[in-house]
Amino acid sequence: MSALFTCEEPATWRRVYEKYWDVVEAKAKGKKPGKLLNLDKWYQEELPTLISSRPDKHVTLSELVKLMEWKLTRGKFRPRLQQLVASNSEDTVEKCSRKAFSLLPDVQAAIAELSSLKGVGPATASAVLAAGAPDQTAFMSDEAMESVPGLKPIQYTAKHYALYLGKMVERTEKLNKVDPQQDWTPHRLELCLWALTIATQQLLPLVKEIDVKGSGVAEKCSDPDTDQRPTKKLKMR
Repeated sequence: MSALFTCEEPATWRRVYEKYWDVVEAKAKGKKPGKLLNLDKWYQEELPTLISSRPDKHVTLSELVKLMEWKLTRGKFRPRLQQLVASNSEDTVEKCSRKAFSLLPDVQAAIAELSSLKGVGPATASAVLAAGAPDQTAFMSDEAMESVPGLKPIQYTAKHYALYLGKMVERTEKLNKVDPQQDWTPHRLELCLWALTIATQQLLPLVKEIDVKGSGVAEKCSDPDTDQRPTKKLKMR
């Protein structure tokens, strides 16, 4: 379950990261044609640019609604959340998200501020922050949380998010210390954990490629929590 997260080899993480869009495309085939791929391209590429281009970072109501659509398409579908998010006013969303971004680097305060919006909990709030501050935050996806040791049972609370983010930040810092490129962020780690989990669930070639091309992932990546070697294949639920 946690073989990738506990891996200290940046090259292994990078091989997974480079396959991210292949995994999204494969998963998108099981959804409405192209919907997940289009939404994910928007969330990962367009939305961050929009947020960063504003003098004071914030999201609009339409962006929040689309972000929720992305979240529900990428993970578990809960239609009621879409309706609740859409019931917020434009002014409230902009003011709330503007304040949330201004509260960074106090991530917990930012999460609390966004969670005051209708239909927005810690997970959705983390998605908003990850789009505008990927170096400080990570989306609270089920796949990523299930891949991080010590987080089960998963709870969708601010306290649980703090535990999750703390571990993601710690792993990010460790990777950047040994990787000359030093381009790892908590957000990028979430993409890797999500991709490998989905690849494993859908039996995609990525899992075998990482095992083979990693030249012995089990030998290189030890688990610092247990001081044991993980199994040879990076199996994740």
